[in-house]
Amino acid sequence: MVTKIAITDDHVMVLQGIVSMLENTPEVNIVGAYKNAAETIENIPNDAPDVLLLDINLPDINGIDLSKQLLKRHPYLKIIALTNFEDISFVKRMLKNGVHGYLLKNTDKLELITAITTVLSGDLFLQRDIQKRLINQDTSKTTDSGLKPNLTRREHDVLVAISEELTTQEISEKLFISPKTVETHRMNIMSKLGAKNSVGIIKIAIEKELL
Repeated sequence: MVTKIAITDDHVMVLQGIVSMLENTPEVNIVGAYKNAAETIENIPNDAPDVLLLDINLPDINGIDLSKQLLKRHPYLKIIALTNFEDISFVKRMLKNGVHGYLLKNTDKLELITAITTVLSGDLFLQRDIQKRLINQDTSKTTDSGLKPNLTRREHDVLVAISEELTTQEISEKLFISPKTVETHRMNIMSKLGAKNSVGIIKIAIEKELL
């Protein structure tokens, strides 16, 4: 039985690389390659993939929110996060949204095929390094939740800009960094603060005396 695979990643080279990795695999058929969340939402109903390989860092909607939307509309879709984000908070948020697997982009073809087979069988697949981090975190929980989150200097600059209600483009121009980098910093800030959106970022940042 052939498994229909779709891929969402805003890097063309990454898309092409994954397609090349899988295209000669007889049990896999690539039915879609999307560059952003909008394309994914639009094309999933027609392409009807069995499995979606989803990057977290997208230019319009982050993969965490997108996965929640997709699984609400397409409950039988299997989603595997395929990303560079190793932060356990991202893993937990994706899993909470119902994602079926989590892989880093350093994966090889064998592991990717194993992940696809695993999620199709109804099981969860986590890359070994991710499993270890989850286990280590769960067995060594700290009690420093009252301490200030450790933001980098640049993350704090972005935090201040967010508090000034600047858009991603305006923050990009102010700090001389790309909009993509701004979004990466925003996601890292959300992760460290445990916030769900910009309003939450400001609320928690004030409570933690970061602003």
